[in-house]
Formats: sequence, C-alpha cells, structure tokens
Amino acid sequence: MGTTTNAVQVVRAGAEIISPDSVTFPSVTERLAAAKIVLLGEATHGTHEFYRVRAAITQELIERHGFAAVVVEADWPDAYRVNRWVRGTGADRTPEEALAGFERFPTWMWRNHVVAEFIAWLREHNARLEPARRAGFYGMDLYSLYRSMEAVLGYLDKVDPDAARRARNRYACLEHFGTDPQSYGYATTFGLSETCEQQVVAQLVELRRRAAEYASRDGRIAEDDYFFSEQNARVVLNAERYYRTMFSGRAESWNLRDTHMVETLVALDAHLGRDGRAVKLVVWAHNSHLGDARATHMGRLGELNVGQLVRERYGHDALSLGFTTHVGTVTAASDWDGPSERKRVRPSLEGSYERLFHQSGVGNFLLALDKDPVRDALIGERLERAIGVIYLPETERASHYFGAALSRQFDFVIHFDETTALEPLERWAADESPEPAETFPTGM
Repeated sequence: MGTTTNAVQVVRAGAEIISPDSVTFPSVTERLAAAKIVLLGEATHGTHEFYRVRAAITQELIERHGFAAVVVEADWPDAYRVNRWVRGTGADRTPEEALAGFERFPTWMWRNHVVAEFIAWLREHNARLEPARRAGFYGMDLYSLYRSMEAVLGYLDKVDPDAARRARNRYACLEHFGTDPQSYGYATTFGLSETCEQQVVAQLVELRRRAAEYASRDGRIAEDDYFFSEQNARVVLNAERYYRTMFSGRAESWNLRDTHMVETLVALDAHLGRDGRAVKLVVWAHNSHLGDARATHMGRLGELNVGQLVRERYGHDALSLGFTTHVGTVTAASDWDGPSERKRVRPSLEGSYERLFHQSGVGNFLLALDKDPVRDALIGERLERAIGVIYLPETERASHYFGAALSRQFDFVIHFDETTALEPLERWAADESPEPAETFPTGM
C-alpha cells in the first residue's frame, strides 16, 4: 500500500465528482450495463443518499438496458407483494400499501420514501410493457419462516387441498414454538427438542415433484404462482437450518444466509429466463453482503458472502459498487427490535478509507477501483465502516469497523462526504441528530 499522501493524490486524480442533485450516472451505468449481475451496496441501512443513488442507477439499468428485476435484502413474501403491485397484478392501491407487508424490524429499510418513489416509478414503467417484459421486485432473505409457511399452505389450499393437509401436518412440527423461530433454534441446538429438518425437506421435495402439474394449469400465471410457492418452501427449509445454526457460531449462520441469497438469485435467473431470454439482475444489499468477503477480515474468519459467491459463479459478468460516508446522520436503532432513531454519524476514524476519501477534499465522487493507479493505491488493508440496523457510536471502533482491501472488495465505490438519514414512512421515534457540542466526543 502506498502512503496516505500518495493515496489521497491518486483518489483526487481519479475521482469523478458527483453533484448533490445528480439523478443520472452515465459513466458507471454504461459499464454496469455490460454485466449480468450488478451488486449495489450501502455502508448503512439508513442513509438517504445511498438509497437515492442506488434507485437512480437501477432505473437507468431497467429502462435503458433491459434489466429484468431488482433483488433486495428483504424477505421473499414481503417483497413479492411489491412485485405483484409493480407488475400490475396486486390489489394494493398505493406504493405505501404495497410496502405494508414489511412489518418485521427494521421496517424503515423498505418502508421509506425513496423505495416508495422507486416502486411507483417501476409500476409506471411496467405499465407501458407487455406483461412478460415487466421488471420485478424480489426479496432474497430467509427470516420469514412462518410467513413463508403460511404462503405455501395458502397456495396448496387453492391448487391441491390434499397436499395442503400433508403440508400442515409437516409444518405443525414448527408450530410448537409459536412464532418465535429463535426459540426453535435454541431448543434444537441444546437438545431440548427434536428438529423439524426432515419435515421441511419432505415438503419441498413433494412440491417439486408436482411442479410440472401445478405450473401448467394456467400458463404464465400458474408458473409464477408455483415459483412463488416453491421459493417460500425453500425459505422454510433454509430458515429452519439457519435458526438451528444461530447458536453454533456466527460464521455458520452467516454463510447459510448468504448462500441462500445466491440460491435465490440463481433460481430467479432460471425462472425469468425460462423463455430463453438473457436475464440481467440488480441486487440491493449492505456492503458487508456484496463486497467480496475474500478481501475483508470476514474471509479470514471463515465467512463468505454474496459478493464472493456471485463472483465465483459469474466471473466478469458480475460487477459491484459500494458506498462510503465520512459524517452525517443515519436512521438506525440502539437495540434489536428497538424504535427507529435519527442518529448523528461520528466523523470517520484515522486509518480508514472513509477518512482517506474525506482528506482528498473532493467531496462526493465516483471512483473506479479496477484500473491502475487507483487499484494499487487502494489494495492494501485499511479500516472500513459498516453500520447496520443498529448504530452504537460509543463503541464505534469495535462495533462498526473492519479491515478491508477496497479495490479487491468492489469494482466501484461512491463516496458521499456528508450524508443524511433515510426518512421512514413512519417518522422517527427519536431524533438524536442536532449539532454535537463543541466538546464532542470527549465531553471535556
């Protein structure tokens, strides 16, 4: 790694300045458009600029380059309600209603004004196209164990009541724990209960065995309905495994979750391309999922992620873009299941990529990481900040920083020197964003 002074000069020379009101990004979009899978990250789950730019790039990729769908870090059944609405088949009347399925913490990740505006645009865009060419909105996460069970049963009730009865008998194994999957994970991990693994596997196997029959009943609509149900059964299978691994160590549960996300991408690719067309997908998730784990401390801990698995599978047909910020505000919680708060983000630490970008003095910019001299200047390990749904500024170094080699982690990065909090549809429960005292952070 070169010196900080050299790296600052390289960044300054290679940066493409972004104006605060930018709504198009032609230079990066043209390069991303050549890929089959485009991964668009975020350094926090609650920054307005990250969501706004991600939505703007995605609109260009869908409208001008024929991308077939956006796949987000959200649960499958909740996102599929949005998918039906943007494709003109849902019963919801407004984007806010279409997003109403996102009831699980953290609701602001998807129930916010940027996403509402994006899906309203997507519905309008799709209305001009034939149904088969309309772009979709899908989730790839696996937390929806019980909601996905309900969706499988609801589907089978309509197409095969006898199969629905068998499915209820199998899924009853999981109902002993109410609607708390973590209780199931705890009980099975510590030998307090038998697992339900055989039952959920059997259910997915039976559903797949009847796939041709179910999917052929009413053309494309039946195919879509079957695919929705099969994916829910896959969620149940992988969620059951995930909650059993939660108490066995972070790496195993993390790897299972990100592997499930990539399995979902692959399944969507096959489903959307079943008529022979080439399918291109945009993925929205946190930097920690989309930046190649092999370039971070995650890889050294035995963790993999979506970015790594997608690169291994698709090679140069996959491109990734991460985001960073130096200071500002963010929507986050202080505890799991806690209320949303607008919090002030502390200035980035010395020795971090965020501080390096701040020192460049460029402000807001796009940087291609895959070409010299930028690649060489940013290939050494520095600190990188990651804020999820919880932000703990009092323990920021331990809670929110990790080591990474940025130019091996992403193909591009967009830096906003000062960012603002994402605005939820339901206003913040608390606001900690007023200007800090002059004595911050020492209090002296």
